[in-house]
Amino acid sequence: MADLFEEYEDKLESTVTESAYQPLADRIRPQTIDQMVGHEDLLGEHGFLRRAIVDDRIPSLILWGPPGCGKTTIAHVISHHTEAFFEPFSAVLGGLPEVRVLLKRARVRHKKGRRTILFMDEIHRFNKGQQDAFLPYVEEGTIILIGATTENPSFTLNSALLSRCRVVQLSALPKEALTVVLEAALNDSDQGLGSGIPRPSNEVLSLVVQAADGDARRALTLLEQTLAHCSMEEPPTAETVSKILEGAPIRHDRDGDAHFDTISAFIKSMRGSDPDAALYYGARLIESGEDPRFLLRRIIIFASEDIGNADPRALELAVATSQAYERLGMPEARLCLAQAITYCATAPKSNASYKAWDKAVSDVRKYGSLPIPLHLRNAPTKLMKEMGHGKDYHYPHDAPGHFVKEVYLPEDLVGQRYYKPGDQGYEQRISERLRRWWSGESNDV
Repeated sequence: MADLFEEYEDKLESTVTESAYQPLADRIRPQTIDQMVGHEDLLGEHGFLRRAIVDDRIPSLILWGPPGCGKTTIAHVISHHTEAFFEPFSAVLGGLPEVRVLLKRARVRHKKGRRTILFMDEIHRFNKGQQDAFLPYVEEGTIILIGATTENPSFTLNSALLSRCRVVQLSALPKEALTVVLEAALNDSDQGLGSGIPRPSNEVLSLVVQAADGDARRALTLLEQTLAHCSMEEPPTAETVSKILEGAPIRHDRDGDAHFDTISAFIKSMRGSDPDAALYYGARLIESGEDPRFLLRRIIIFASEDIGNADPRALELAVATSQAYERLGMPEARLCLAQAITYCATAPKSNASYKAWDKAVSDVRKYGSLPIPLHLRNAPTKLMKEMGHGKDYHYPHDAPGHFVKEVYLPEDLVGQRYYKPGDQGYEQRISERLRRWWSGESNDV
């Protein structure tokens, strides 16, 4: 059995898969570390990852970054530099039973003194329970685990596994790096596009790079598609690229970091009173396919949380915009959405109501159900009236100015102040009114 297993591995290592057609991105994938572009902090002369690859001392890694940033390519380069057995596996195409077979094979190699690097693409597709299967093998050194993920490992990976791996965060490739990648593909006559193709202009390459959004795979695919529509007599033009890019989605994930980072930037831009940035992030969410109702819900929350009584009309407009969307739909409702975003971004800001609520909740939890003052209690029956419920209650509408200085809080909380209006917008008037009513109280009411 052992001989058969060894024979299988030898064949696996020596077999070169021939394909009638491979996408350009796969054909020109770098084979060596010097062929890689970008990530100078990791792969440059003094980069940690470069030293680890060159010295063949790869630790267990989690490669985390957006699509097309080079996660799989780094693993591919490692496979060409290491003396260890490199075992690639995709969590999309297989499950735990297949992984257990690979781990058993790794254990056989380990006993014979050979390391195994298990490359797990899309590792976040395994739930945290399934990820437990790797733990003993990583811990005892049977495998070196390299996981690739587009999802934040803090949320998607088992904490025990995460503590045994080094997380390497990769950024989207800058435009300069993507340009280098495209130029290399155009100049490679063996695996790339080489001779016999119409040469794209710098303007065309710039459009492809812009549309790729930091994704090298996407850039190469777009270039290949562009050239497929052209000939030597009719080289690609900006119009050709625009037609191919028509309707192409931007990079976004409704459940991942792109979603949460963009909505965070949207909210913070409105809070910071920057209507231009707020419009940009709002448009970016909608153009990426986000449900407008999600954005509208966030605007309604914002109108109370960050504007509040500084401009009570903000909440009215936010709710009205939500109703307008249900009646109009897109694209017409985009006009209402833009109005709500710009209004909220430029409105005076206050979080006094939000803070007041949290402080009141804190006292409710701290003091429990304190006795309600007798004069505030309901008195629908004769017995309750005889017990003093509602006695000495002063009806404010019968008083001048419709105000009576009265004690309303439970005895243990008398003097407590939760709502402290600010000096912005309408809250300035509220603050002045409260000071006038409750004269003699603290001036910071």
